Amino acid sequence: MTRLLLIGPPGSGKGTQAARLAETFGVPAVSTGDIFRANVKNGTALGLEAKSYMDAGEYVPDSLTNAIVHDRLQEVDASGGFLLDGYPRTAEQVAELDRLLASDGTSLDAVVQLVADPDEVVRRLLKRAVDQGRADDTEEVIRHRMALYEEQTAPLLDIYGARGLVTKVDALGDVDEVTSRILAALAERGIREPANKSAESVGSSESVA
Repeated sequence: MTRLLLIGPPGSGKGTQAARLAETFGVPAVSTGDIFRANVKNGTALGLEAKSYMDAGEYVPDSLTNAIVHDRLQEVDASGGFLLDGYPRTAEQVAELDRLLASDGTSLDAVVQLVADPDEVVRRLLKRAVDQGRADDTEEVIRHRMALYEEQTAPLLDIYGARGLVTKVDALGDVDEVTSRILAALAERGIREPANKSAESVGSSESVA
């Protein structure tokens, strides 16, 4: 039963690594973005409420985000563990996640922080913007997003760092190499992949997120 939180800046390959780790450990990757989109698509009460904020270009309030994640973590596939991607984002969300896990008698096993040189990340994202026709993804916009990430993430890393949960991993290089680094870092904490799974079984996607 593995419960992980993956944190990394835009362009660090977080989405790719989240998918790989989830399959390796046999747990669902729980992304708030995916949850929001699924709830909106399915027309749930929570989804409709979230859509009203998203359509207005506003942040979805912590209370609503917490409720949606709470519902997701109660689903059967998350009973044996999960990998969180994009949640928590604030100290208030950290406190709510603590309460949720404590009610089940569990807690996070580790927080994996993907570390990448900012200039290299900008280069990656500018290339992706060209490849995918994202004209609005200028260097100025990308650096602003990265600044927001640093501002929002620093408090979380302070909280989890004080608990001794944070493991820093170099996110630059070949995708397989980064996956191996993460698995090695987790193994040092006693968190090992199930015997019937291996890093090679997760594919070799080269995309970044």
